[in-house]
Amino acid sequence: MIATKFGFDILPDGHRSMGLNSKPEHIKQVAEASLKRLNTDVIDLFYQHRVDPQVPIEEVAGAVSELIQAGKVKHFGLSEAGAKTIRRAHVVQPVTAVQSEYSLWTRDVEHHDVLAVCEELRIGFVPWGPLGSGFLTGKIDATTQFDPTDFRNFGPRFTPEARAANQAVVELLKSIAERKDGTPAQVALAWLLAQKPWIVPIPGTTKLYRLEENLGAVDLQLSPDDLRDIDTAVSKIEIQGLRLPELVLKMSES
Repeated sequence: MIATKFGFDILPDGHRSMGLNSKPEHIKQVAEASLKRLNTDVIDLFYQHRVDPQVPIEEVAGAVSELIQAGKVKHFGLSEAGAKTIRRAHVVQPVTAVQSEYSLWTRDVEHHDVLAVCEELRIGFVPWGPLGSGFLTGKIDATTQFDPTDFRNFGPRFTPEARAANQAVVELLKSIAERKDGTPAQVALAWLLAQKPWIVPIPGTTKLYRLEENLGAVDLQLSPDDLRDIDTAVSKIEIQGLRLPELVLKMSES
């Protein structure tokens, strides 16, 4: 499956502004450019990266529908979209997948009806950041130094103070991992996999051994009692720091 996105105001020369652009003509330009760069005839899943408040979602869905009818795209996806937007888009072009942040320390989609709408409309849900951008692996603490170019340097949840406060979540994962003969990362992914059969997390990594570790989450089984214990424990932990910088959060509905 090849999935890619449109939605940011990226010019043909690769220059990227901080703005959004989901005008139908731009969507089609991005699709053509993506097909060329990916050296493929069709994009399996084409996501809108962020909802563009300047372009009605019906127009966005209509543009993708035309790409599907032309055989250049197979499926339509949304990212960080709210429940109402998902419904409106789905009327014009059925939405196959919604990709938003979701993990043990970021559960906004549970409370904003996003997961409920996905279940009702039979839309797959793809959690990005299922390992908390690495924090839930247990390999990051308050003393960790990031490369100067690392985006986590700008994340409110990754200040040394927030990392120290949020360590309680990692300790919980470590305790469960010890009982289950797994790793904190595997427990975090197994928790997501246990929520719904139509949830498919996408942990990112640049290391093969981490990929193999992540795949091991499929074999780590959490019982109903385990899940209940995890939810009870997490509910008592107050996560410190916004999940994303405020400027980026303004581009998210979910």
